[in-house]
Amino acid sequence: MKNILHKLENRIDDYNIKKKFYCLYMACILLPLVITDSIIVYIVIRSERISQYSEMENAANAVKYSLSNTVEQAAGLAKKIYMNKYINEFLDKEYKDAYDYVTSYYNFLKGINIKDIIGQDYVKVTMYSDNDTIINGGGFSKTSRDYDSKWYKYFKETGFSQMLLFDYDDTKSPAIEPKRKLMFIKRLDFFDKKREKILVIEMDYSNMARYLKRMNYPMDIFICWNGKIVLSNGKYISTGKDFEDAGILNQADYKMEMETYGAKFDLYVSNKENTALKEIKKNIPIIIFLVMANAVFPIVMMKFLHKSFTERLGILSDTLRNIDNEEDLVKIENIHGNDEIGSLMSSYNKMAERINTLIKIIYKNKIKEQEMTVARQRAELLALRSQINPHFLFNTLESIRMHSVLRKEHDTADMIEKLAVLERQYVDWGADFASVEEETELVKAYLSIQKYRFGSRLLYEIDIEDNCRDLIIPKLTVVTFVENACVHGIESKTATGWIFVRIYLKDGFMYIEVEDTGKGMDEEAMEQLLWKMRNASIQLLQGKERAGIINACLRLKMETNNEAVFELDGEEGAGLIVQIKIPCKYLGTEGEEC
Repeated sequence: MKNILHKLENRIDDYNIKKKFYCLYMACILLPLVITDSIIVYIVIRSERISQYSEMENAANAVKYSLSNTVEQAAGLAKKIYMNKYINEFLDKEYKDAYDYVTSYYNFLKGINIKDIIGQDYVKVTMYSDNDTIINGGGFSKTSRDYDSKWYKYFKETGFSQMLLFDYDDTKSPAIEPKRKLMFIKRLDFFDKKREKILVIEMDYSNMARYLKRMNYPMDIFICWNGKIVLSNGKYISTGKDFEDAGILNQADYKMEMETYGAKFDLYVSNKENTALKEIKKNIPIIIFLVMANAVFPIVMMKFLHKSFTERLGILSDTLRNIDNEEDLVKIENIHGNDEIGSLMSSYNKMAERINTLIKIIYKNKIKEQEMTVARQRAELLALRSQINPHFLFNTLESIRMHSVLRKEHDTADMIEKLAVLERQYVDWGADFASVEEETELVKAYLSIQKYRFGSRLLYEIDIEDNCRDLIIPKLTVVTFVENACVHGIESKTATGWIFVRIYLKDGFMYIEVEDTGKGMDEEAMEQLLWKMRNASIQLLQGKERAGIINACLRLKMETNNEAVFELDGEEGAGLIVQIKIPCKYLGTEGEEC
């Protein structure tokens, strides 16, 4: 990607100013204009589609509510009939002959007002029974009469106790009877199941279709069942034709599913027109005019600006081009214009005069700057060396003295010898580096002294991999962190504490870990210390707190080009672990292979 951008930049640099102006016009005027207008059109169309989607959703919900309300009314009627004891007895009774049935039928009508139960909102209500003594008519019928009908077979196959279905009756029937039917079917088995009794309520299909059309929605609405269009507010509402296949609605704009009484419906809504696109098409001439105005006028202005730029920039360019042929910078004679180019030409003359003067001493300044940089680096190194804090030495001497006086022990010489070894390393800065093996000996000497001081309160363990012993690190790197573990971790703890020192190689790094089981520190203090370690500097060394740690971290950062990694982990009251990762390439020649 960088190579591509670099090549593009070089290509543009080769263009003359006229081409650059045109590129500027294309990139900053024409292209943003096209993008902005496109976004505006997109937002308008999207907003219109969201609005239309909301309208389609509302229309689908209204149709769903209307259909559900109609079905619930039929279900309520079915429930009344289902729980009517007299109707059940009438359907179950065995009649001697037709006269007996007719007499019972009229007596039944006198005892119950069937119109109050059924109401006037349904085309037809029929109660079926497998009682062969019943005579068909008057709202009652033998089940055997409709054995071959579609609705009966479908109802038997599903095994539902009640269901809603659409049916197309293609049998021969009077011309006035509609062919399409919406039926609510329910088994009448509330009182007994000896006979097969079925209630069929045919709702007014034509009235429902007309009601859907009278809702006057400006979009096509389709209600589909079993892959067929069963209701619509458009052209699919002819009661004399079979239901159309719903496959034609695959591209509908909105779809909603509903299920009621065993029937699953799909409600499709198809928007007839996109008003946003219609308005855009209506105003195409105005849009074209605005685009042309925004495109042509900037081109005319660019020609005037181009002339103003190129003439004076040409003079400046010729002057600068002749620099290689002159020992000194040449001034521009004719300067006109108070804009930036005129100011640039005047500034060039001032710059040429100043450069001609400064060029004579630039090399001296450069050498002086280099010398100052080297001196500053040396001063920083000396400052680091002077910050070494040997306060533990005085505590140790005092402890040795008190033990010697009170206990009259003769191992004082041994402690003094170890202390001398340590002091010699602190004082002797003839070499800034030491091997891990030498650093380990210092750690052992220091811990022996502290062991003498703390007695059984201090236990320690040192684990150094053999392949690390010859690697070179800054002097006093490890012992500084061990000192910190003793002073800040073990010294203030009354119980026995451990110090673990581990040095090993892993994944191209040498790991130095110093762990103690002392008092630890809280999370906030640990974050502050870690920040100081990672951002160690001369300024931080001016503070008194943790100066030894900051000193060691700064020297490691300087010697590893800031690639040393510092980590802290621990818990207040449980201890602290310091982990240092040093890339092997900074550990001397032996470190190149680790």
